[in-house]
Amino acid sequence: MHNKLTHSIGLKNALKLIETGEHSAEAIVQDCLDRIEARESEVGAWQYRLDTSDYLAEFNNNRAFYDNSLLKGLPIGIKDIIDTADMPTEMGSPIHKGRQPVDDASCVALLRQAGGIILGKTVTTEFAYFKPGKTANPHDLTRTPGGSSSGSAAAVADGMVPVALGSQTAASVIRPAAYCGTVGYVGTRGEFSLRGIQPLGQSLDSLGLFSRQVEDIELLRAILLRQPEPLSSRDAIKPKRILLCRGDAAGEVEPEMAAAIEQVASILDTQGVELIEPEESGWLGELVQLHGLIMAYEAARNLALESSHPDLLSPALQELITQGLATPREDYLAALQSVADIRARLANAYPDVEAILAPAAPGAAPKGRERTGAPHMSRPWQAMGLPVVTLPGLRDDNGLPLGVQLIGQPHTDDTLLRIARWLEPLLK
Repeated sequence: MHNKLTHSIGLKNALKLIETGEHSAEAIVQDCLDRIEARESEVGAWQYRLDTSDYLAEFNNNRAFYDNSLLKGLPIGIKDIIDTADMPTEMGSPIHKGRQPVDDASCVALLRQAGGIILGKTVTTEFAYFKPGKTANPHDLTRTPGGSSSGSAAAVADGMVPVALGSQTAASVIRPAAYCGTVGYVGTRGEFSLRGIQPLGQSLDSLGLFSRQVEDIELLRAILLRQPEPLSSRDAIKPKRILLCRGDAAGEVEPEMAAAIEQVASILDTQGVELIEPEESGWLGELVQLHGLIMAYEAARNLALESSHPDLLSPALQELITQGLATPREDYLAALQSVADIRARLANAYPDVEAILAPAAPGAAPKGRERTGAPHMSRPWQAMGLPVVTLPGLRDDNGLPLGVQLIGQPHTDDTLLRIARWLEPLLK
């Protein structure tokens, strides 16, 4: 019964069951711990975590606080590039083996203050780039979970925790959310504090959230912004107009993903939503290239310390740093300006569009775990710093998740999430 409960409910539903007395916080916590015990040896989502006795000791020793808190002592996973004062933060690299931060990152501190217990650190790729960790896709252990927030996506998808934090510089939240079949959210750039999070590209880095329902993202977002809890009575929003980007202008789209986008477009059309197609899509491919240039240039500066240990870096990361160091500053500045110009052009061309619909990944999670999948479906939106939410529900012929993403205008995150909450049940 308990494992079924863990899989079927999200954070807010769990909190409602605790509030009404239908279920105890201890039972829900135990569900998560039991699930980890049963599955972690196969899935490999965790780098470090509290054992059962330590978790329950923290919970019981501070019972009055957790009983009266917003999150009731429920467990949260934290990507291992985000500092935690009570656990190492090693960033997926032997260079930082045993690195123990003095303080929590701001996002971690806010979750603790709200009554969440940090269950552990989830596996990340090396410095949130391409080299995979040990994590498998919970839907098919022979496939990648995506990256770089591999462990956070897998832990939420597999019922180990109701929510987890990740980060995104290219596609590190949206792609693993799509591959693992969870909700993934990246806010408008600059929306959340990044204090205590290892940077990769400062013009691109964003905090990301994983959950099993959109309403849980709204709750976490309120906590991280130190805003009042979002009212559950706030209605979902049915959009009037959505821009349809099939994604092929950004790069490869597999046939099953192309079919999934058409399926969602058909659902929207049936619901009376006006679908607008861009007159031309060349800007998508242009943004993919611009994003790559900006990321390489900035990563080469952010990883100055680490690049002094080339023997401990993966070939892919060494190549990124080499590319960044070879990029003239004038090209970097021109790329930043080009991104700003495209973003302004897009906003002017489609002022009445409430969201953009696009594939969240090229297709389902690829076979093999030596790579994390291609990031081109997220690069354009991440370059522009737009808010994005991935919705699960669709599947390919093998039963693997196919994620689609909704993209909003800057700082329309709350509206975007309410639109996502409206669309969410239609994709089940």
